[in-house]
Amino acid sequence: MANSRKKRPVTPAIPLVSAPVASVISLIVPGLGQILAMQVRRGLLLLLSTASIVSLAAWRIRALAHREPTVSAVIRKAVDRQPGFVIILLVLVVCLWVWGAWDAGRQARKGKTGGAGIFVLVLALFFMLGWQISQIDLYKAVSELPDAIPPLLKVIWPWRAAVTYPETVLKAGADILVPCGEDPPPVPDREPGMPFVAADPTCGVLSIQNTDGTVTQGTRLMLTGDGFAPDTETQIWWIDPLGNEFRPRQAGEYTRVTTDSDGAFVFELIMPYRLIAQPDRRQIHRVEARQFTREGRPHAAEPLLLTIERMVETIIMGMMATFFGIILSIPVSFLAARNLMSGSWVTLAVYYATRTVLNIIRAIEPLIWALIAVVWVGLGPFAGIIALTIHSIAALGKLYSEAIENIDPGPIEAIQATGATRLQTIMFAVVPQMIPPFVSFSIYRWDINVRMSTVIGLVGGGGVGFLLVQYIRLLDYEAAGIAVWFIAITVAVLDYVSAEIRARFI
Repeated sequence: MANSRKKRPVTPAIPLVSAPVASVISLIVPGLGQILAMQVRRGLLLLLSTASIVSLAAWRIRALAHREPTVSAVIRKAVDRQPGFVIILLVLVVCLWVWGAWDAGRQARKGKTGGAGIFVLVLALFFMLGWQISQIDLYKAVSELPDAIPPLLKVIWPWRAAVTYPETVLKAGADILVPCGEDPPPVPDREPGMPFVAADPTCGVLSIQNTDGTVTQGTRLMLTGDGFAPDTETQIWWIDPLGNEFRPRQAGEYTRVTTDSDGAFVFELIMPYRLIAQPDRRQIHRVEARQFTREGRPHAAEPLLLTIERMVETIIMGMMATFFGIILSIPVSFLAARNLMSGSWVTLAVYYATRTVLNIIRAIEPLIWALIAVVWVGLGPFAGIIALTIHSIAALGKLYSEAIENIDPGPIEAIQATGATRLQTIMFAVVPQMIPPFVSFSIYRWDINVRMSTVIGLVGGGGVGFLLVQYIRLLDYEAAGIAVWFIAITVAVLDYVSAEIRARFI
């Protein structure tokens, strides 16, 4: 029969104060009564939780009335602005304070321990504060969802922008004087069989974005056109005096109009934002209506070609950063392994110093390293490789060192018994045990670096992320969708490839 050992009963610690004293003390300092009742962990947790909640509550209430001079005025103003949140928050904080005092008295009584109800209240308060700090607005999320659906659909299915066709352009336009003055441009002459566009008036002022973010709209032009293809979408373009062409936006959409069955249209255009440096100097702008007709075979569009190019750049960035990270992290990992560096106080000091440096580097996100690298070597993939390599050294160094610390000490002792040197011990007892985890960690890090390459591109670190952020800033959601699709496909393929490699070598 197997021997069984009886567990000795744990003798509860004797409280240092009586129950009433513990309650009074916790009314003064929350959690201190529990500590004196010898429930130290419970008391410290309540003390830190209450202090955090009170600090966050004071911050959020102050943020609602930061200009008020006194505490009472701040609370009144905060209640006026958000009565539900502030009143419920204050009531729950008072309940937590009082409950903590009652709980301290309960813990001081013999045989009375535990009770998780107060921590449910703590979690509820943290959740309530987190909801307010993060400004969650479910009504806004639901009410504005229809506005987000069109761009979301373009991102989900962007392939219309992946191909393009050779096009012929049918266009006509009118000159616009900015600002108005003497001798405004005349209405263009009609040419038989050619499209025609006239603007009324033929002069005006451009829209201006004010310093406070508001927009002063420019002159409204009534565009009249005919002689175009019937029932066809017609794009409105603007050309400034420097020859820069762009499509104005109205209500968040590019300006366009569909001709009627006779090939005519009428469209009201608000003159776009001021784009040139001399707004008071009279200059001639031009507005044009353009129809594009497809002809010939389709071919890959520029967004598709650029995305493929940048995606290859992203994969290479991840590969190069992983390669450099592996090469540089292997020697570092031996210095960060306690079982190899605990022979003397000198090697132990090297171990702690190495670990500290690795922890500091790993704590800084690759995005921050990318910003530093961009300042160092400029925009481009080289900055991304530097950022990923630095972070890879720290991450792989930690993983490798922990794998070294978990190796079987038997082979090490056997090699050392033969009189082998430290280098021979590492080569013949440590390295053979390290190959499988090293391969696994290295492949996993390559997967991470490729995915991270898409993020550091947002700050100029090269790769497809740099292209993606440009498309988003231009509100070109279809082109952005192509980039998102390629990122998802690449990550899925790399995950499959890495799994196959691990299955073969590990």
